[in-house]
Amino acid sequence: MKWRASHILVSDHLLAEKIIAELQQGADFFALARKHSTCSSKKKGGDLGWFGPRAMIPAFENAVKRLGMDQISRPVRTQFGTHIIKKTGQR
Repeated sequence: MKWRASHILVSDHLLAEKIIAELQQGADFFALARKHSTCSSKKKGGDLGWFGPRAMIPAFENAVKRLGMDQISRPVRTQFGTHIIKKTGQR
């Protein structure tokens, strides 16, 4: 199994909650990733491309596995910060 996901990485949990609220009100994930993410993937709207098992840290991969297509996660905390993840593909 392979997955494709985009994410917004922030250092602050409260900012993550604010971004999720904006997304729930219809804000554009791509635009919010470019504006807020601290990851270099922000240039691509947070797109991380396709990845297989064990390519990402366990907490991130597990969150992606649980998401439905185009579903957005609750904040996922890792050693890199707080991620807001959007699953964009599965094959």
